[in-house]
Amino acid sequence: MEKTATRKRCNTQHSVTKPQSKCKCIVPTGGQSGDNQERHHRFTQFVKIFAERFKNKFSSSGESTNVSSMNVKPSGTGSAETHPRKRALLCGVTYKNKKYKLKGTVNDVKSMRNFLIDKYDYPEECIRVLTEEEEENFSPTKKNIQESLKWLVEGSESGDSLVFYFSGHGLRQPDFNDDERDGFDETICPVDFMQEGMILDNEINSTIVWPLKEGVTLHAIVDACHSGTILDLEHVYNRERNEWEDNSAPSKARKSTSGGIAICLSACEDDKMAADTTAFTGKAMAGAMTYLMIETVRNNAEVTYGLLLDKMHEMVEQFNNKSCLGKFLPGVLYHRKIQNALLSSSETFDVYEKKFLL
Repeated sequence: MEKTATRKRCNTQHSVTKPQSKCKCIVPTGGQSGDNQERHHRFTQFVKIFAERFKNKFSSSGESTNVSSMNVKPSGTGSAETHPRKRALLCGVTYKNKKYKLKGTVNDVKSMRNFLIDKYDYPEECIRVLTEEEEENFSPTKKNIQESLKWLVEGSESGDSLVFYFSGHGLRQPDFNDDERDGFDETICPVDFMQEGMILDNEINSTIVWPLKEGVTLHAIVDACHSGTILDLEHVYNRERNEWEDNSAPSKARKSTSGGIAICLSACEDDKMAADTTAFTGKAMAGAMTYLMIETVRNNAEVTYGLLLDKMHEMVEQFNNKSCLGKFLPGVLYHRKIQNALLSSSETFDVYEKKFLL
């Protein structure tokens, strides 16, 4: 059986990198050593001067040297967007140099970005990407995520399609407002959450769910631990019973839109843990839910929400049943199991009739 690596998206992780060998410059001995050293010195000075000029050229022209940036241009208020429009916010947090770092989140964002462009014709300039590989203004800090969530829904009108994607750590904490049926608030963790704090489901709901006008559709896809009801939507789909369950706030606090619809696909239930894994990709780490969702949609034309959940469930079960120990001693390998995705919505609908369209 092929060996795969699986890690929880709320685990402490350590990474050891084997240093690469360095090439040594050898100065030959003998009568020509002085000439060789002088030529080496002149060449070194030339390289330094050339590098400095190259750097200054790009700095003065205002061009970015970050060739790996996934932001085609800053998606600000000056964008000449027309309606109906498509707009997406994609966040991938690796928590670099931290013991709880993740390896698959940037891969997830790249896959999601390509998916939106290739499958659903999202304009590149209408996709904002926040990762630690981007420049400071597009780093997934708490402030940048909060501002970008507002940008996502700002000025939305009937016919618009919006996507919020998050790949990173998720946690939960006690609910003190009596608006959670399980007694816990779910959260997402920005890169600086240890200093600035987490972003709670209540805030996400009021920022991107409340403003949705009639005719506006928002999809949230959250690949993180404890992400089941991360948008605090009022209806949660029970796949086994094929019915929607009430998730409205016991306190009667507002959780609804302003006439639009919000749909969320989460990596697991509120009390479960999501995973980074190489199980489906071979070597590269990726969020299990992200990979399964993209592959299912690509391989099934006009897939419905119900069929999407069923197909993803089949692949999860196949993976979880691969190990013989997993069949007979499931508790021993609990941390290796992949969880099933959870669907929630601001309104109920027939999951086997409604097409999955972003």
